[in-house]
Amino acid sequence: MLFNSYQFIFGFLPVCLIGYQLLGRWHEHERVLWLLIASIFFYGWWSLHSIWILIVSILFNYLAGAIILTYRRRKNLWVAQLALICAIIGDLLGLGIFKYTDFFIANINWLAGSSIPVSGIVLPIGISFFTFTQIAYLVDVWRDSAPDYKLTRYGLFVSYFPHLIAGPILHHAQMMPQFDRMGKEKLRPEHLAAGCLYFVFGLAKKVLIADSFAEYATPVFDAARDGHAMLFGTAWLGALAYTFQLYFDFSGYCDMAIGMSRMLGIELPINFNSPYKSYNIIDFWRRWHITLSSFLRDYVYFPLGGNRRGSVRRYLNLIATMLIGGLWHGANWTFVFWGGLHGIYLIINHLWIAYRKRRQVLDPSRLITVSRPLNLFFARSLTFVAVVIGWVFFRAETFPAALNVLGGMLGLNGISLPPWAASAGRPLAKFFGEENVRLDGIFTGVSIGDGRFAIVLLAFGFLLVCLPNVSQCVSALMVGEAIVARRRFIVRLDWQLGLATGLLFCICMVYLKANSEFLYFQF
Repeated sequence: MLFNSYQFIFGFLPVCLIGYQLLGRWHEHERVLWLLIASIFFYGWWSLHSIWILIVSILFNYLAGAIILTYRRRKNLWVAQLALICAIIGDLLGLGIFKYTDFFIANINWLAGSSIPVSGIVLPIGISFFTFTQIAYLVDVWRDSAPDYKLTRYGLFVSYFPHLIAGPILHHAQMMPQFDRMGKEKLRPEHLAAGCLYFVFGLAKKVLIADSFAEYATPVFDAARDGHAMLFGTAWLGALAYTFQLYFDFSGYCDMAIGMSRMLGIELPINFNSPYKSYNIIDFWRRWHITLSSFLRDYVYFPLGGNRRGSVRRYLNLIATMLIGGLWHGANWTFVFWGGLHGIYLIINHLWIAYRKRRQVLDPSRLITVSRPLNLFFARSLTFVAVVIGWVFFRAETFPAALNVLGGMLGLNGISLPPWAASAGRPLAKFFGEENVRLDGIFTGVSIGDGRFAIVLLAFGFLLVCLPNVSQCVSALMVGEAIVARRRFIVRLDWQLGLATGLLFCICMVYLKANSEFLYFQF
């Protein structure tokens, strides 16, 4: 059941909200139980046999957390630590079996020349998200920063349907206090208004924008996989189209998740903050998939030593953290390479900052100083191109396909232009040579038209990522956040805003596709 499906929008979500409201005020436990049942039903819609995986994971980690907490209170720290290690190994073993078994078999076959058949294990949706969420909880229990929770609340925290398949990665300290307030207030019009704004904006991102870019990104990368030489225009179109598709697809789903939660009076963390406006890679990872970045920082990078053991160890920790982050995204060496590439980016960024500090060009209290508009434009452009190169490996199914696209982006296979751009082709032909410039179609080998609409769409994508993001737009429509907690998410309720939101929703319904792909299902 996709968020962008008729079953979800007109079936599951209304029933969930109505049931939540009918339980009434002062029925906290019943509301928690209702959302828990709804979340398990939502997860089981994909595959009934996957429900037991989620339930076993919840019970296993809840029991492990109780054991760790019990022995910590008894001052038997070595037993608590042993329980933590065993629980984390169990979580990672489960994740490895379902997600990486065929990956390991394929690599063994390649190294040993064997022909072990693949297992054919079906990857449970969202397993990476709920596994990382629970590992963070267990570590916090060991650190004595997570109290004992009731099983129903813990189960809802893990399986909460808005985040279950697409994130964000939740933290118990953010969610549990909100679950405790569930029985103390009814659904409010202000909550529904803010939630509808987030949901419709996120739906528009997914249906109208991300799916439009998919029509160009998918054929290009499929052609690269099949061995078609990528020309300059074709390669850049595919790379940029995927760059925007991934952002609007994933951030759109996160916005819809935030919107659904706000309809219930629950606030999910913001997961994106205009990442393509970043002026360096450090800034990018503070804006892109923020909850994953926070998890990797707090539960991988810091435990490895962070920056406390010298520069060399710091850079090794960065590489290790990003390699783990890459492998988390998928069972393919292209994901690992993507993570390692970003680790190298981060090391270069830190080395440049250290160099600037030594030269006393940079204020030590700040990571970067960009005082001139031209410098800011250059910094953002360089960061964006570096990110696009990384996305090529992230999207390509094999290394040869990725290198094929990169070769095309560098112009190694020639430059193609459509006939309507022949005037621009003449100076290019003089510079690159007549044999390297073709005027028979910008997307040679890929059946996606002559490129006019694609260029307009890419320009539109660049414009959108430069504008304020959804959170900023919704915040601009908010009257202001009152001191009383139950009065947050207040949005101006006027007919113009309602009419515009309703019109956008209707347009989304017209273009809703039954077979719309969602990129993060594979993660």
